[in-house]
Amino acid sequence: MGAQKSDPEIPDPQVRERAVTRRYTAAYKARILEEYDQLDKAGKGALMRREGLYSSLISGWRTQRDAGAEQALARPVGRPKADPRDKKIDTLEGEVERLRAELDKTRQVIEVQGKLFALLDQLATSSETTMGRDER
Repeated sequence: MGAQKSDPEIPDPQVRERAVTRRYTAAYKARILEEYDQLDKAGKGALMRREGLYSSLISGWRTQRDAGAEQALARPVGRPKADPRDKKIDTLEGEVERLRAELDKTRQVIEVQGKLFALLDQLATSSETTMGRDER
């Protein structure tokens, strides 16, 4: 007979979709570091097993503590949040480019209008002189 799913000796074959990242508060980091520094080698290993920590975390926290105490310990891990000013700057630079392109088009239209006016003026004066000759 096969074992049922509720049997505690058989592990569940399902794997979680996404691993959960642990986050540590500054107070927790400080407490663990203080306790870790007071223990001998065997005690340090027992502490790390009990808390589920790695030596790399302890050394990283120690570096943070030495660099900036509570501020460094409280700093979140990962990429820093984007500065909203950078987004505003990008938006404004895009608007400047759009307005420059619009200005260039406007200048071209004005240039064409000036040439058209000069051509029409030239045609008007040449037809006046032609008409003036015909009347004589």
